[in-house]
Amino acid sequence: MSTVEKYFDLVDQSQQQFIETLREIVAIPSVSSDASRRGDVVRMGEWLQARWEAVGAVCKRVEPGKQQLQGEELDLPPVILGQYGNDPNKKTVLVYGHYDVQPALLEDGWETDPFTLVEKEDKLVGRGSTDDKGPVLGWLLCVETHKQAGIELPVNLKFCWEGMEESGSEGLDAVIVAEADKWFKGTDVVCISDNYWLGTKKPCLTHGLRGVSYFHLQVEGPGADLHSGVFGGTVHEPMVDLVHLLAKLVDNKGRIQVPGIYDQVMPVTDDEERTYEGLEFSHSALASDLKRDVIIHGEERDTLKHRWRFPTLSIHGVEGAFYSPGDKTVIPSRVRGKFSLRTVPNMEPEKVAQLVTRYLEDEFAKLNSKNKMTVIETHAGRWWYSSPDHPNFKAGARATEKVYGVKPDLTREGGSIPVTLTFEENLGVNVLLLPMGAADDGAHSINEKIDKRNFIQGIKLLGAYLHEVAETDMAAAA
Repeated sequence: MSTVEKYFDLVDQSQQQFIETLREIVAIPSVSSDASRRGDVVRMGEWLQARWEAVGAVCKRVEPGKQQLQGEELDLPPVILGQYGNDPNKKTVLVYGHYDVQPALLEDGWETDPFTLVEKEDKLVGRGSTDDKGPVLGWLLCVETHKQAGIELPVNLKFCWEGMEESGSEGLDAVIVAEADKWFKGTDVVCISDNYWLGTKKPCLTHGLRGVSYFHLQVEGPGADLHSGVFGGTVHEPMVDLVHLLAKLVDNKGRIQVPGIYDQVMPVTDDEERTYEGLEFSHSALASDLKRDVIIHGEERDTLKHRWRFPTLSIHGVEGAFYSPGDKTVIPSRVRGKFSLRTVPNMEPEKVAQLVTRYLEDEFAKLNSKNKMTVIETHAGRWWYSSPDHPNFKAGARATEKVYGVKPDLTREGGSIPVTLTFEENLGVNVLLLPMGAADDGAHSINEKIDKRNFIQGIKLLGAYLHEVAETDMAAAA
């Protein structure tokens, strides 16, 4: 029996023990967006630090600062840095994950208590089970299992666990920048397990993420809200102007109407076209997940392109407008529309902001309104793209095939994981996204779950990946 097979065998024998450990940490309601739960978030970070130190890792607790939340000044949850092994003859892998979770209440529609892990038809249901406590725990269980089996870990492992990912990773970038040539020095590659398969049966490696630029579009009119029966038709209404402008941003086929916005987009190559062949993705499955067929595009590959590699613009809501049940005949004096634009290679956030602002100013001028219009950019996160031919990805692909018996899909994602780019730019090394969970896990939603198969096989995958990295020549980067 090979070393890796011995590891796999012990993982199989330890399945129920692993599930019980996941149950233990799901029970810690580490909701970073809730001030009343801040103590639980800290407790979760301390649990991880204690468990890693017990297995022999050297840890460093970094306090990233303070924040204002729900009228209170709170300490940000600690960033837990650690290292297991320090052999100069081994490669060093840095792994990242987060130990905070989204809010969850039984009355939101959960079938069971969200903070009690429930085994249901080979699914492990509970908040954080897939996002991201399952994968974070997976790295710990991987190292503990190696130690229990008497197998030397083939690499040095560094880790970075944060407790604010679900609240914008406040404070993390500064920690990474400060520790780039200190704690993270000597890192050869980075691996992140905080995303999902394209489907539910076939594993994947992810090599691209879209960026996101978020905008507030504010229209101000009279000094106070007005009675529509008295002032309707006699004043320029901010809501009318806002709705007109929002409708000018994107058409009902999803095409952005801002002039010049597509000029920076990387062209689709023949090689890229071939990557869409044979992926585990279908419109029928997507329509089933959506509970209704509202898909814009006729071809699956066009849907994936608009999810992964073309920019999109989505309108999210209006602040200041009446939205409660019932009727209210008010003309709001100030309204603020909120929309975001997902960016792709090779779009520059600064140029995007200029184009969006200029277009809205031009469109507003055409209204001849006496109201005041302001465009405010609140966030500008860059896209990330990596070559799937890099040795780090090749190692991930071989590990995936060893565990699942199939070559992984090579995917990109429509969402953003900003820390990916932060690590790549500040450490100057390749980053691999190696997902554990499946597309239907329901991260951020009610009844979040991870399949038992994905959890157990995922722990094998993380270990197999470390063994493959150890045998891979990273200097042969494409």
